[in-house]
Amino acid sequence: MEEKKMVLIGDKFPELKVVTTHGVIELPKAYKGKWFILFSHPADFTPVCTTEFVAFQMRYKEFKELDTELIGLSIDQVFAHIKWHDWIEENLKIEIEFPIIADDGRVSETLGFIHPGKGTNTVRAVLIVDPDAKVRAILYYPQELGRNFDEILRMVKGLQISDKEKVAMPANWPDNELIGDRVIIPPASNVKDAKERKAKYECYDWWFCHKKLK
Repeated sequence: MEEKKMVLIGDKFPELKVVTTHGVIELPKAYKGKWFILFSHPADFTPVCTTEFVAFQMRYKEFKELDTELIGLSIDQVFAHIKWHDWIEENLKIEIEFPIIADDGRVSETLGFIHPGKGTNTVRAVLIVDPDAKVRAILYYPQELGRNFDEILRMVKGLQISDKEKVAMPANWPDNELIGDRVIIPPASNVKDAKERKAKYECYDWWFCHKKLK
């Protein structure tokens, strides 16, 4: 039996041509130079998925401010996506502005979004992809648990700051229990740097130094 593979952190996002509610899109080409989040949901017209799409849309402006696009996916036909999109707008008064991929299973198989024990439904997967089309983070949720969208927003912010400042983020950043909203300096790579760290930054020790973002 052929082993099923999944996309891993650090991989290049595969080149895919997808059918969406906004027409045919070529990934990752359509978002060249931008961050984008591709997320799958088990099915249209289901309550947890509906709450998730509303949650993403409510934060869409914040993602756009981070130069980050959103694109959803499930193994449903495009007319089902359109009908669900219209239902959300008519009944919940919220317009879903980002595209939704109508997958026949091939995209989900390529990305590793189908759990062997869950039939043909996609899991609640999230891929965060950077402007170089590299997968930077992966989240998987079970069907019975809706995602935390503030956490996804936090991850994009943290990854962008990490890239720009060459720093790491502590647990629960920006509300870490030890250093608050400060960021962590990369570990020293030699004795000289280790000695200079404690003089240059606030440190618990030479291997745990931190600073305030400018």
